[in-house]
Amino acid sequence: MIAIVDGGSTKCDWVILDKFGKIFLKTETIGFNPNIIDAEMIVPEIEKNNNLLSIRDSLQKVFFYGSGCGVPENVALVENEFQKVFKNAEITVKEDLTAAAYAAYNGKPAIVCILGTGSNSCYFDGKTVKRELPSLGFLIGDEGSGSAIGKLLLRRYFMKKLPSDLHHAFVEKYNLTIEDAIKNMYHNPRANAYLADFNRFVVQHKSHPYFQNMLFDEMKNFLDYQVLPYDEAREAEINFIGSIAFYYEDFIRAAAAELNLTVGNIVQKPIESLVDYHKKYILNLD
Repeated sequence: MIAIVDGGSTKCDWVILDKFGKIFLKTETIGFNPNIIDAEMIVPEIEKNNNLLSIRDSLQKVFFYGSGCGVPENVALVENEFQKVFKNAEITVKEDLTAAAYAAYNGKPAIVCILGTGSNSCYFDGKTVKRELPSLGFLIGDEGSGSAIGKLLLRRYFMKKLPSDLHHAFVEKYNLTIEDAIKNMYHNPRANAYLADFNRFVVQHKSHPYFQNMLFDEMKNFLDYQVLPYDEAREAEINFIGSIAFYYEDFIRAAAAELNLTVGNIVQKPIESLVDYHKKYILNLD
């Protein structure tokens, strides 16, 4: 059996293939970004999943693509923890950007962007992932991401910048105190996921003119920092992967149009396309 895993900061989507390349199992765990959570959490969190426990000795290969796995030390850390659970498997760990490139590939080179809890970008020609820009994380980077938009919302709420109707709607939904917010932002190992969760409120009210302006500006900010620095930005199609890209598609396309950029596909969950890429190009099962 073979496991293909798309690992974001918030959660991981797992697909298990049998020896014929057919889907045997789909399941989820929390995200395993080693920059966010303690590595010692990985094994117990996997072992909480009875489906994975039941087939762990049967797995021959595990392909894990995860947030925070863009540096060698984090790759080694995750490989080591996975090997403790899947003792008979060959473990391959790469960053989530590679998964996005594979999932978005449609036969021609493109700039590929992740917009989920965090954000990222690369250029993929079908074989090689070219990454011009570093991932600075949610404290000073992750433009356009769920955590960035969550930060914008909380800042404007607590500093009384929201229009009165949005302010009252936020109070009614969350009744959030500054003490609780500070605790969750500064004493929570998954603070970026905490911030990103406030996008539920933004999505619910995204037709409000105030949020329309905020979201347009933030997507333009993302394109400015994460796309325009690529030499290929003006010629290549730009594809997006992730829940934030999916929910705010209109704002991405509007911001791109203003910058004379071409947006192609926007895919909410890359796991199915990622599985198809593996079957065709890596496992040679098609």
